[in-house]
Amino acid sequence: MKKALIAAALLALGSAQAQKTQLEFWTISLAPLFNDEMNRLVAQFEKENPTVDLKWVDVPSNTLEQKLLATIAAGRPPTVVNLSSDMTVRLYDQGALEPMSLSDAQKKVFFSNTLKTFTFDGKFYGVPWYWAPKVVAYNTEIFRKAGLDPSNPPRTIQTLIAAAKQIKDKTGMYGFVPNIDNVKMLYVFREAGLPIFDAKGQAVFNSPAHVRLLQTYVDLYKKGYIPEDTMRRGFTAATELYSAGKLAMLITGPQFILRVANDNKAIYDATRVAPYPIDLGGNVIHTPLMGFSIPKGVKDKALAQKLALFLTNDVNQLQFSKVTKTTFPSTVKASADKFFKQGGNNAIDQGKLVSSTLLKRAQDLTMLYPDASKLNKIFKDNVEAAMAGKKSSQQALDDIVKAWNASL
Repeated sequence: MKKALIAAALLALGSAQAQKTQLEFWTISLAPLFNDEMNRLVAQFEKENPTVDLKWVDVPSNTLEQKLLATIAAGRPPTVVNLSSDMTVRLYDQGALEPMSLSDAQKKVFFSNTLKTFTFDGKFYGVPWYWAPKVVAYNTEIFRKAGLDPSNPPRTIQTLIAAAKQIKDKTGMYGFVPNIDNVKMLYVFREAGLPIFDAKGQAVFNSPAHVRLLQTYVDLYKKGYIPEDTMRRGFTAATELYSAGKLAMLITGPQFILRVANDNKAIYDATRVAPYPIDLGGNVIHTPLMGFSIPKGVKDKALAQKLALFLTNDVNQLQFSKVTKTTFPSTVKASADKFFKQGGNNAIDQGKLVSSTLLKRAQDLTMLYPDASKLNKIFKDNVEAAMAGKKSSQQALDDIVKAWNASL
């Protein structure tokens, strides 16, 4: 009789485990640095939802979209997936995401401008997670060699460019690597207060003001003030040069200062952090958002949304920021926490404090338009042709606008 009871109990236990709902969420490039925090989230969600068995999977950013589309095609997508704002736009464009239904109370948790980033055609295709306004990490020793005052770093794009020229002329080292590779010149335009589309949805970025701004960077490139591989390797090249002590200013999210600390302690010790230099014409900083979305084909959308909102709630966003020390919440309550007002002497603490002062100017400027992959390639190829001297800045932008408007 006793054996029969034990067998029945074991059978019941096995049945209960078998009946657990299997969920899976993906993040982008957080392992192994943030394993403990992700495992905490898994344990907490399972505690609050005893019938759920939750699995965390970390995926490299360069393979995530392809892997996600493959799982959707196979009918086995993850329950929720961490996407950057530009990934969200591309996957929405391909019909790979499910819309969410958020109540007014759920919407109010987030800053309205962060929620807007994941809103297409009036529907929510993601909830915002973390972001980090760009800052300028600068090498005080290179500043001194160039005759610049380390206690007075550039505060505008215009003075940053002037300082970069002085640094190259005086030391032979590069002053900065501008974020203009791929289609990032679109964000440079918008940060300068210049429009991309008119009210009718037509591309208008070939005005004299747009041409002058592009020509500024073409001149820097031609005269050797920015590295030759700026258009090919962009931020990767900038981080490598800065960590090697061969770049004076690194335009970066504060989280990447951690990489400098790991790569070269001496350079990190000489690093101070300044606010991202504002273009006076725009007074806005392009700040890409991370979020969580529900892939197409998820069976239990209500449970998926519950998981997405759990991962991005006030408590968990604040805890994630405390662990990363360099990222910021997209929720109203968590962002007001005193943690973000605490400074320090090292570059990581400075980066957090400086970045927190820029949140009021932060805006994700990622845009949604049809045939984005095709149009982005046209943009990239023509800007590179201008940089290489194969086209004038005017001709390059004219050609892009003509091709875009023919497609739009």
